[in-house]
Amino acid sequence: MNSKVILRFLLIVCLFFVITNSVGAQEERTQDEIDLERMQLYKDMDTVTQVPWHWLAAIDAYERGLNVARNDRDKPTGVISIYFSPRDWVGPLNPDLEDTDADRISVFGGIGLDGDGDGQADRHNDADVLYTMARKLSTYGFDDENIRIALWDHYQRDQTVRIIHGHANVFEKFQTIALHDNAFPVPLHYNYSYRSTWGAKRGWGGRRIHEGTDIFAGYSTPVRSTTYGTVELKGWNEYGGWRIGIRDLDNIYHYYAHLHGFAEDIEEGSIVTPGSVIGSVGSSGYGKPGTQGKFPPHLHYGIYRDNGYTEWSFDPYPKLRSWEQKERQKS
Repeated sequence: MNSKVILRFLLIVCLFFVITNSVGAQEERTQDEIDLERMQLYKDMDTVTQVPWHWLAAIDAYERGLNVARNDRDKPTGVISIYFSPRDWVGPLNPDLEDTDADRISVFGGIGLDGDGDGQADRHNDADVLYTMARKLSTYGFDDENIRIALWDHYQRDQTVRIIHGHANVFEKFQTIALHDNAFPVPLHYNYSYRSTWGAKRGWGGRRIHEGTDIFAGYSTPVRSTTYGTVELKGWNEYGGWRIGIRDLDNIYHYYAHLHGFAEDIEEGSIVTPGSVIGSVGSSGYGKPGTQGKFPPHLHYGIYRDNGYTEWSFDPYPKLRSWEQKERQKS
């Protein structure tokens, strides 16, 4: 028996126990239990296909974020969120869009594969979906560059490849997917104030709405990352002044503007954690680079959701209130 057959057998045994335990536990599972099941699936597929687990986890995290942002796809029934359309899964000429017979799907040129050895290729089965994605990536190669090429071929969008690559870097750094903590953007022991200002009218630079919440605080008050994520942007903008953009593991873009300055170790590509100091409160913006003092010092904090095509702003105030309250309860 060769090594590939042995690895496949061991994967099937592991998945049998995962599926059996999931069916037997009807009550709602905790986040820790879900993370454990996902991680086991990623690691099993890494062993069988040689595709690094952190890339599989990153793709799954990206797709999970899309499920929140969009309503044009089936919601996952298991713990894996990777989506394939019914037509792509079963084959272009297959008359049965719900076909799960692995051999027939192959005959019709479908991409669906049997990941747990039961002869079925079910796009609602976690093992089948994850195995299908891993095998698709493996045809390009196993290093980061070739995986990025495979992702571009699959998604046809540069921004999607960048987001997934950022997720993969975070998972690889921390060697876990249990990264769900958040922090309020300024330390609670500093003097600050804020209220819901999202959607208010703004006039400088043309009529527009306010796409965030303003947190007023003194000059040089530390500004912290609210999440795990990757710094996508750092620099000057005539509206936002010195600003930083961070992408979290739910694909949400966190925008910090009007900063007085940046933390020394923050650069584009930096990986941050909740509470990491990324800069300080200032009054920069509304002019050429270096313009300061056209308004009281404050942090403009905005969040934007990505849906795989574009991004849009949504109100950060409820999240800010929740993070503030939870942090106070811990202190």
